[in-house]
Amino acid sequence: MIYDPEHRMPHTLLVTGPGGAGRTTVAAATALAAARAGRRVLLLCGEDPWDGVPAPDRLRLARIDSGQEFRTELAALQERGATLLGMLGGSPLGAEELTELPGAEQFALLRGLRRAAAAPDTDLVVVDMPPLHQALTTLALPAQLRRYLARLLPAERQAARALRPVLAQLAGVPMPAQWLYETAARWDEELAAVQAVVEAPTTGVRLVAEPGPAADAALRTGLLGLALYELPVRDLVANRLVPADSADPWVAGLAAQQGRYLEEWRRDLPVVALGHLGRDPRDPGELAAAHGIAPAPAPAPRPRWAVEDRLAEDGVLVWAVPLPRARKDELDLIRRGDDLLLAVGPHRRTVSLPSALRRCTVSGAALVDGVLRIRFTPDPQLWPRAR
Repeated sequence: MIYDPEHRMPHTLLVTGPGGAGRTTVAAATALAAARAGRRVLLLCGEDPWDGVPAPDRLRLARIDSGQEFRTELAALQERGATLLGMLGGSPLGAEELTELPGAEQFALLRGLRRAAAAPDTDLVVVDMPPLHQALTTLALPAQLRRYLARLLPAERQAARALRPVLAQLAGVPMPAQWLYETAARWDEELAAVQAVVEAPTTGVRLVAEPGPAADAALRTGLLGLALYELPVRDLVANRLVPADSADPWVAGLAAQQGRYLEEWRRDLPVVALGHLGRDPRDPGELAAAHGIAPAPAPAPRPRWAVEDRLAEDGVLVWAVPLPRARKDELDLIRRGDDLLLAVGPHRRTVSLPSALRRCTVSGAALVDGVLRIRFTPDPQLWPRAR
C-alpha cells in the first residue's frame, strides 16, 4: 500500500521495554481493551497472540513476516535491475534460494508500520515492538538512512538526469546511474513515509518492565534514547508485581525491591501497576480482564528542543535538550557545518541546526537537572548587525 500524506493518520502506540517482561501480551491486551472501548484497532505483531482464535470485533491483526518481506523486496529489486545485472554478467537468484539476512526484521517492521498508518477505518495502531534497545535502533533507521542517501547521492547531482534517456538511447541500454537514482528516490519516498509516522504528534510509546535492577538500567538507557529521538513516553506498565503483604519472606523481599524501583519510576513517568497472576496469562484477554488495563494512555506532547533567547542577558542563544538521568561522562557533541552530532550513551543522532543557530558558533554546553544546554554565540560575520 502506498502511503498517502493526505490520509488521516491514526494514533500509533509503540509498545516496547526490556525483554522478558510480557511486552507482547501487554501490547495485545492494550489493543483488546481499546477495541472493547469502541475504537477501531489494528494490532501489528510478529505472531498471533490468540493462536488462531478469531480476534474480537473492531480489532484486526496485521502480521509481520520478515522472511516473506525480504523475498518479495529482493525479487522486485532484481526485476528492476535485470538489465544492469545482464550487463554485469550476473544471474538472478530464485525465490527458493533466498534466505533473509540480518536486519530484515527491522525493515519488515518499518514497512508494516507504514502500511498500518495508511490503513483505512483505523483509530489506533498498537505495535508490538522488539525489546527497547532494538526498537530504538529500528525507529531511528528512516531518518538515518535518508541522511545517508542525501550524502551519497545528493540531489544536485541529479540535475543532468534529463540527459540520461538520450545517453541510454545512444548506448542501447539503460544507464546504471539512472537506475541507481531512481531506486534511491523510491527508497527515500518510502523512508519519508515511515519517518512521518515515527515523528507524528499522534505517535507515542508505552513501556513495559518488571521492576528490578536490570530493568532499571535498561530503562535509564532507553529513556535517554527516546529523549534523544524526541519520542514521547505516555506511560510505563510495571508488570508482574508480587503481593506486598505476603507472609513468605522471599516474596516479601522481592516486593520490597520492586517497590523501591516503582517509587523511583513514578518520579519520571505515569506508572500502571499490574499484579503477578502466579503464572503466565493464558491469553491477552485474561490479562486485560484481571487488571483492567487501560485501552490506551492519553497522548503526551512530543519533547521538543527549545531555543532560549539570552542575547540581551548573556549574549548567547541556548538550545535546551532534555536528557533525563543522563551523566556527563556519556555525552558527546560535535558541530559539523549546519548539523550537530549528539551522542548519549550508546545512542547517536545527527540533527540539523535551527536557522538562527547556523549563524552562531558553539561556545559551551552544560548538563543541569537532566537538560543539556548548548550555548551558541552569534558569529559577527554572519549575524545581522543592529542599525
